[in-house]
Amino acid sequence: MAILVGIHAVAEAIKAYPDRIERICIERGQKNPRVQEIIKEAQQRHVRTSFEEKSWLDRKAEGARHQGILCYAAEVDTLDSEEILEQAGTPGLLVVLDGIEDPHNLGAILRSAEAAGADGVFLPRHRTAGLSATVAKASAGAVSHIKVARVPNIAQLVESVKKRGYWVVGLDAASDLSIWDTDLSGPVVLVVGNEGSGLHRLVREKCDFVVSLPIHGKVSSYNVSVAAGIALYEVLRQRAVQGRK
Repeated sequence: MAILVGIHAVAEAIKAYPDRIERICIERGQKNPRVQEIIKEAQQRHVRTSFEEKSWLDRKAEGARHQGILCYAAEVDTLDSEEILEQAGTPGLLVVLDGIEDPHNLGAILRSAEAAGADGVFLPRHRTAGLSATVAKASAGAVSHIKVARVPNIAQLVESVKKRGYWVVGLDAASDLSIWDTDLSGPVVLVVGNEGSGLHRLVREKCDFVVSLPIHGKVSSYNVSVAAGIALYEVLRQRAVQGRK
């Protein structure tokens, strides 16, 4: 059972999967209009609510900023990888996360992927952050909407999507090939590696291109979630330009 904290996360959850919410807990005396809207929505959808002391919510939120509201919900459902691939649009846009371990990074990437209209995100079954309350909070509710699949082997997944006509593009700060010089207007899979070690060797070797993001400052690389967001919007930018031709 996951605990989702904060107004936005709870509001998105009750809209997306009210049947999976066990209970919404609200701070006693809470007057925030957005919280009142959630209470009304919960009543309409027959979702149980309770009113608790602030100290109780503080303990349950474990330091996260709960804004006077949290809810208990079943863990986020994941799909089979084939389901995502069969439902993907044209041209497709998929995101593969090769070992993201920090839940805040995972949540931020899911948020960017959903905002960019990605068809789905693929995670390894092991060596990755779980779809926890922290991830849901960091995603600002996006985890309720983006399609996610867990796969046993990322390298095998890459081989599979290539056979479907996707170009697989890995992100690596050490690459000499700029993302600006890479055609991302067709079916694309963006592969993002671990925060510290980057892409696993076999996954890197199976990418069609390995690209870097231009950096003009003194730091050597972007935070992994920032890098993923930039790359996703470079895909959108190129497709918008292509569509105007």
